[in-house]
Amino acid sequence: MSPIRTIALTSVAMIAFAGNSLLCRVALRETDIDAASFTSIRLVSGALTLWLLVQLRNGKALGRGSWWSALALFTYAAAFSYAYLGLSAAMGALLLFGAVQATMISYGLIRGERMRLLQWLGFVLAFAGLVGLLLPGLTAPPLLNSGLMLSAGMAWGIYSLRGKGAGDPTRVTAGNFVRAVPFALVLSVLMAANVSVDVPGAGYAIASGAIASGMGYAVWYMALPLLKATSAATIQLSVPVLAAVGGVVLLSEPLSWRLVIAAVAILGGIALVIYERQRTV
Repeated sequence: MSPIRTIALTSVAMIAFAGNSLLCRVALRETDIDAASFTSIRLVSGALTLWLLVQLRNGKALGRGSWWSALALFTYAAAFSYAYLGLSAAMGALLLFGAVQATMISYGLIRGERMRLLQWLGFVLAFAGLVGLLLPGLTAPPLLNSGLMLSAGMAWGIYSLRGKGAGDPTRVTAGNFVRAVPFALVLSVLMAANVSVDVPGAGYAIASGAIASGMGYAVWYMALPLLKATSAATIQLSVPVLAAVGGVVLLSEPLSWRLVIAAVAILGGIALVIYERQRTV
């Protein structure tokens, strides 16, 4: 595959991932859809899209997903939706990505991985950026919503760790999405008193599930084999940046210096950890 096509696939995938934050934020801010309904519609549309992609491929690749991974996927999606009731697209994406990487890095440490000095410096820098972002102040994000987004990031980190070596990524993801649907429907039933769905809100949820999630994952899995491990990990640092730009340009969200400085610390620290880890492998 040509370098131009590789760059194109990677760019589309990163835009799709950032698009999840933008679609969720605009749906919950500009339409009447509630967070539980957004979660259910997103997971159902994602499951249908991924199932269709698996059927069209008609391959013999292995992988079916699991209920535990589906629970982690649902926890991520539900916490993600409720968190965006009070966070900007940029703030949410930064907290989410920071929590994902912190979860995966911490898992490695628990498993006995050793970090070099520069990696520890990067980890401390990222943690300091996160603490600085959440400290009380005029531009501090709401603690409840921040906690939900950090929980979403932890759940996605667990989901990602469980997916390693589980089989064909598209087939496994499709299986997990299908299994996550019942959890989402139970949430919608429990929150029935607050159910509110309109056409624009449902449209954003479908776009988030079918395009940004389903097709976005499929494109990313096409690009992954063409990228080095270091490149694949560091490229994902662009997602919070893209979400921030999209939030400012498309949603007219403010961009504070506090968020910018925290983003540089968190993303720079994580990049240092990733780079040093791969350089010493």
